[in-house]
Amino acid sequence: MTTTISPTGRLSAVPATARPVAALAAVVGEQRHARLLAAARDFRTRFAGHTLWTVSSTASGGSVAEMLQALVGYVRDLDLDIRWLVIGGDPGFFAVTKHLHHLLHGFPGRLTLGPDTAAHYEDVLAANAQDLLGRVHPGDIVLLHDPQTAGLAPWLTHAGVHVVWRSHVGCDLQNAATRDGWAFLRPYLQHADAYVFSRRAFVPAWLPAERTRIITPSIDPFAPKNQDLSPAVVRAVLAAAGLIDAPVTGPPVYRRLDGGTGLIAHRATVVAETLPGPDEPLVVQVSRWDPLKDMAGVMRSFAEYVAPYAQGRLVLAGPALVSDDPEGALVRAACVQRWRGLPSAVRERIVLASLPVDDVDENAVLVNALQRHAAVVTQKSLAEGFGLTVAEAMWKGRPVVASAVGGIPDQITEGTGVLVPDPSDLAAFGMALCGLLSDPATREQLGAAAHERVRTAFVGDLHLLRYAEMLTALLSVVPGG
Repeated sequence: MTTTISPTGRLSAVPATARPVAALAAVVGEQRHARLLAAARDFRTRFAGHTLWTVSSTASGGSVAEMLQALVGYVRDLDLDIRWLVIGGDPGFFAVTKHLHHLLHGFPGRLTLGPDTAAHYEDVLAANAQDLLGRVHPGDIVLLHDPQTAGLAPWLTHAGVHVVWRSHVGCDLQNAATRDGWAFLRPYLQHADAYVFSRRAFVPAWLPAERTRIITPSIDPFAPKNQDLSPAVVRAVLAAAGLIDAPVTGPPVYRRLDGGTGLIAHRATVVAETLPGPDEPLVVQVSRWDPLKDMAGVMRSFAEYVAPYAQGRLVLAGPALVSDDPEGALVRAACVQRWRGLPSAVRERIVLASLPVDDVDENAVLVNALQRHAAVVTQKSLAEGFGLTVAEAMWKGRPVVASAVGGIPDQITEGTGVLVPDPSDLAAFGMALCGLLSDPATREQLGAAAHERVRTAFVGDLHLLRYAEMLTALLSVVPGG
């Protein structure tokens, strides 16, 4: 599926394939599976005749969109009427919402929020609201995701629709930046009926506690990004995409979301002196090209504190394009410039890869293969809402070295990975990588514990169960009340 920005004010419907909920039983056990089915039956009875809508800013290119693909698919299999819509906007609108994203993470960003900014934000969402109001009906439930959609809340509550706003971003310690971000969003959010956050610390004090729920994100173990891949398929996928220097000795095939067979058809855009060999240990970070993911910091830590002391290569991989991320190209260009300035002996051990996004399933399986091929996965974020790429790598039995920010410490507990308290401490980060690169036994031990941690806490049945409980309670509340 190719995703583009729809024209301003025009919503795009996102197709999502139903996924068999029964398959989750083999991963989470019959007891958890039965609890989910019971909660779904209760909600289905109460919600009969209405539609559940989920509205986001993009259908691909990030963990929120990937999570929605899974959750919408499972909800459809539970025989509930659910629709997924993506808002339309122009570059100016997405520049504003990217700025809000930085503010809510506690970083100042590059814009100033003033009357003109608010007016443009409202104008774009007013146009989207007119389209949306022609689709929804009183008594329906609409899940709005992140700052991009917050301005839709007043329109929907006035139309008699239950509105839930879901924030995937936040900051543990409030500061001037977060206060500015929440002040901008507050006039719109006060119209919502309920709020969902990934962590309690992210919730601003002015939101009513009784209408706020904490629901941690989850992975789908059967999605192309997380499905089991044999070592031979991993090697074939990476070779076919031009990410390792190896012949394609077998078919680079995988299982698509619709159950069909996929084949790697596009190559990554790679900046490198040479490609890694198939047996070289890799340190891998897969992230959006976002300043808060600190790809440049990973590269500097590797260059100064890993390359002189340990074997292996670094692969920094991000998407070729994300429709609602205007900063991506600038961040990638800055990383390339830093890479070119490194000594040649270090530069030849670092690979910058932009993964093709022409096919969402193909992009996801490339991430899957990179993580499974890695000796160590990193997530050296300066800030995170939750950082689901950590759980994805843990699911694959990979040891993860990550910053102790946002929701990452909720995922990596003692014995399941390595947390670096200060994301700016490049030396500590590099030392942790060196230690794991030289200790295969510890890597294996951490990886096994990491996989079990995700199975216990971050598989989608728990996510769906918590939503079912929240939405069942919401139906007893008058919309906008």
